[in-house]
Amino acid sequence: MNNQKHVQELSSERTEFKREIGVFGGVSIIGGIMIGSGIFYLGSYVLQRTNYNYGLAILAWVLGGIISLFGGLCYAELGAAMPKAGGRMVYLTEAYHPCVGFLAGFSDWLIGGPGSVAALAIALPTALKSFVDLNNTGIKVFAIVLIIGLTIYNCYGVKLSSILQNISMVAKLVPILLILGGALLCGKITPDLSMGNEMASHGTAGTISMLAFAIVASLWAYEGWTNLNTVTEEIKNPKRDLPLALIIGIGGITVLYALFNYAIYRVLPYETVVEMIKSENYYLGTEVAKLIFGNAGGMLVTAAMVIAIFGSVNGLVLAQPRMYYAMSKEGHFFKSFGKLHPKYKVPTTALIVQAIISIILVLMRDLDQLTNLVVFQTMLFNFLVVLAVPILRKKMPEIERTYKVWFYPVSVIITALIFLGLVISTFFDDPVSAVTGFIVPAIGVVFYLYFDKKNKKEERTA
Repeated sequence: MNNQKHVQELSSERTEFKREIGVFGGVSIIGGIMIGSGIFYLGSYVLQRTNYNYGLAILAWVLGGIISLFGGLCYAELGAAMPKAGGRMVYLTEAYHPCVGFLAGFSDWLIGGPGSVAALAIALPTALKSFVDLNNTGIKVFAIVLIIGLTIYNCYGVKLSSILQNISMVAKLVPILLILGGALLCGKITPDLSMGNEMASHGTAGTISMLAFAIVASLWAYEGWTNLNTVTEEIKNPKRDLPLALIIGIGGITVLYALFNYAIYRVLPYETVVEMIKSENYYLGTEVAKLIFGNAGGMLVTAAMVIAIFGSVNGLVLAQPRMYYAMSKEGHFFKSFGKLHPKYKVPTTALIVQAIISIILVLMRDLDQLTNLVVFQTMLFNFLVVLAVPILRKKMPEIERTYKVWFYPVSVIITALIFLGLVISTFFDDPVSAVTGFIVPAIGVVFYLYFDKKNKKEERTA
């Protein structure tokens, strides 16, 4: 009887996609994108910002994870209530205006998605440079072949994509957990996690400010959790599996990051950590692996980094085109993007165009500058998505909400204020990039108005 009810629910959620992704597949997509090479070096930036206080650094990692989790819970409520491909674009469209949702998708289509794919595709062969002699041309050729290969692979259906993501997720965790376990077992140091000295030196307000600055650094390691919602229509039971995957994925990664950094403190003496970071040697995790496993440790870290980056690239190639598909279905983008392959049920045109833009970005210089352009509006759109939770509860009370955000409305208010704080902080820290970043949505407005005018003309002639 329960199975029959479940089938009826899914049949009522009409979709052209194949529902092939389960809870573990969802966790693999989140973890595959979130856990990258940053686990080995981002802890250094968090430590710098806490004045090398271990206690504050660990707290920053935990709070960064909690903030990401509550952001994820907002996405979970919206995704379970509106299980459609496109993720935040769908929620912004329903809560505010179709133009707002379109601009989020357009920013991702033009630079955000392809820029991330291009940057990671370049990072993978760069990680291999210590083992393979590659010049800049060789790195770019490698990156282009990787993009083409994964795009072709993803054209053969979400089930194959999900299998590859599951394999890469497990494969990347093996070396990371080996290093983590080895450090916890072999480490002889008892790290000082007290925060009293910082409180005494900087006062309560100064310490909170320092901690907030460190949390911003930790949040970059948690980036990627928003991508699961773009494949909601391909999740077997989105009303149950989407929230579960977000909670397990983000919660598990929070524990992993906090434990991994604690393990580093167990192995490396405090003076060594400070000296390494001040000399701009940020790869504390690599140093720990070498101390525990000798020369094999360096190879272990490289293997973990390569597999982690590979999983991130595949996850983005899989997830991002679903947003472009949703833009087309909404009616303000090229119709070809809204067509699925008749057999494999994937947005083939969106996948191919994303690959072409990614390859163009690989061939261009100043890739970092290009990808930085979308940072400002990405945080702005996340802020708007969190606010969409109370807006849609009032605007669409009749929708079945099988999952609701914990500790509402306090959790939503705090999460929204944090994202707004990040937007304001970014604007003042780097006003040029923030203002320049508006060029992309400005171009998007032109596209939206063009398609809007075209749609109205077609309606009049119909």
